[in-house]
Amino acid sequence: MYAVIATGGKQEKVAEGQQITVERLDAEQGADVSFVPVLVVDGERVLASAAALASASVKGRIVGSAAGPKVNGFTYKRRTNQRRRYGHRQHYSVVEITSITA
Repeated sequence: MYAVIATGGKQEKVAEGQQITVERLDAEQGADVSFVPVLVVDGERVLASAAALASASVKGRIVGSAAGPKVNGFTYKRRTNQRRRYGHRQHYSVVEITSITA
């Protein structure tokens, strides 16, 4: 059994026991979270309509946090001595999927 969930403006295919990295969630480590399922596939049937997914749920537990790769940027305007360097690291939450119910 697997499901496709929507979180952080993206969709992710998940199964029970799997650890996934999602955009940072506003919850502490060890907290339980639930996700909106977009699709649930169970061996012989597929739930994809809004009516069928109303009873489906995907639950997980926040295991920790992670940071993505550092992205360095540089902007400038020619002939004016305007230069700016900046860096960015995206923060993520690591979530373990505990249950998928149809």
